[in-house]
Amino acid sequence: MRSHGHGHEQGYGRFGAGAFGRGEGDGRRAAFGPFGPPFGGGPFGGGRGRGGGGRGRARRGDVRASILALLKDRPMHGYEMIQEIGERSGGAWRPSPGSVYPTLQLLEDEGLITSASEGGKKLFTLTESGRGEAESGPDAPWEEAGRGVDWESANEIRQAGFGLMEAFGQVWKTGSADQRQKALTVINDARKQLYLILADER
Repeated sequence: MRSHGHGHEQGYGRFGAGAFGRGEGDGRRAAFGPFGPPFGGGPFGGGRGRGGGGRGRARRGDVRASILALLKDRPMHGYEMIQEIGERSGGAWRPSPGSVYPTLQLLEDEGLITSASEGGKKLFTLTESGRGEAESGPDAPWEEAGRGVDWESANEIRQAGFGLMEAFGQVWKTGSADQRQKALTVINDARKQLYLILADER
């Protein structure tokens, strides 16, 4: 985190700047275990929303298969492919430009696609050999990213997590040292109780 001259760190998430003072990150980390505050990724990841780059990450092979499948329909720009995959996966997966554009370059090097400049953008089209490979591949590789995720429940859990963090942040910003310590105790206890649910010990 960046340090500022007035001795406070940039706050985390929705708490804004100065939510946690310098040197207090250890207490915050202790409250949430070795990985710091929760909800940083996975289906409940903070800050990226449904369809964010960190949601439903796929292997490079899935990016490749998805590009080939999309280009069976029509020529597309790289950004258009990213948008299409996001829409067709129901928001479960929106690949990053850092995974799509290198894959496009690789496919072009392999002679499976060609590109032409159109309005300052590259328009990608399948070659004959590329169409053959696309036809032999899956029709909708992006569907795998959204399977098994209950987005309604995921959103409820995410909002509950944000609410907990927001309350904790308010205590940390405005509370006394004793109140902060009590807040840490509450968070630590909540974390333990959640793990007990998984362990079925309650």
